[in-house]
Amino acid sequence: RDGARATGSTGPGRLEIRGSDLRSAITQGKESNLVLLVVDASGSMAARSRMAEVKTAVLSLLMDAYQRRDRVGLVTFRGAGAQLALPPTSSVEAAAACLAELPHGRTPLAEGLTTAAKALGLERIRDPRRRALLVLVTDGRATAGADALARAQRIADQWAHLAVDTVVIDCESGRFRMGLAKDLAGRMGAEHLPLEDIAADHLVALINDRRAA
Repeated sequence: RDGARATGSTGPGRLEIRGSDLRSAITQGKESNLVLLVVDASGSMAARSRMAEVKTAVLSLLMDAYQRRDRVGLVTFRGAGAQLALPPTSSVEAAAACLAELPHGRTPLAEGLTTAAKALGLERIRDPRRRALLVLVTDGRATAGADALARAQRIADQWAHLAVDTVVIDCESGRFRMGLAKDLAGRMGAEHLPLEDIAADHLVALINDRRAA
């Protein structure tokens, strides 16, 4: 009974709880990330070789995703639309199965951005604390559907409202360049990185530099 009085007892059957008696657990750990790659899989970008590098990069990023609690996803756009080719995951096995075969075609850039925005929104609902990084790999061309480029530009002009860290990797090549990817990055409020030769290790290094430690 003497011990009870020492810890806040005020009488028989009553216990006074003081602020100094309260304890809370503090969880420490690395901030988790969502890395969403959005890749132009159209023929305009020599897509086969570039997609091979992107696939390798995705799998490399997932190799340490478990320890970092990261999730990695992939949106591709081609033909008349876009697809969430790899829903955000931390599983190497799931990624390998989804990435086995990704065809290519024309360039529906607007649809690619729209699909990416939807995927980001769903992940934000799933875990609002997860930091998102979007990496768009494109030459900036839009060739699918009516007013393809104008539609893509309108979406890009509204991109800043998503408050998502974004990097545009500019794959435009050739002597005479239109600067479409650079313009797109400016509209999106994104970092613009010209990169003619995409290599998986370069992509992984770029992303690791920009995602939370």
